[in-house]
Amino acid sequence: MVATNRRARHDFEILETVECGVVLSGSEVKSLREGKAQIVDGYARVDGGELWLFATHIPPWGYAVGVGSHDPDRKRKLLVHRREVDELLGRTKAQPLTLIPLKVYFKEGRVKIELAVAKGRKMQDRRQELAKRDAEREMARAVRNVEKYG
Repeated sequence: MVATNRRARHDFEILETVECGVVLSGSEVKSLREGKAQIVDGYARVDGGELWLFATHIPPWGYAVGVGSHDPDRKRKLLVHRREVDELLGRTKAQPLTLIPLKVYFKEGRVKIELAVAKGRKMQDRRQELAKRDAEREMARAVRNVEKYG
């Protein structure tokens, strides 16, 4: 695991996830191997029939200078099948949905991004979700205490 977007599950309701490959330069991969990436503000969009990742920050690798370094905030192409791109485009156009990165990780030596189709939550929805989670935690605690103490 290189980076996670823990804020996404708080701000958005996750409807579906998709695993994507990413087109990266060599210094970006080396920087990711060091565990450096920020995806909290990131989002994806279908642009020109291709899926692109925006607003993610992969800092330059410490030993890459001049020609070997990269722009840390550039847009990055995501690799998915054509039918998946068409499906994601259709879903985001039909409803007010967004594509956000949940985590960046290595799988068999390749960088993958877990992309979520998500619906934004309003502040009231977030409060209700927190209250529901607290109530479930209290119930589980009560059940554990009853089992433990009889």
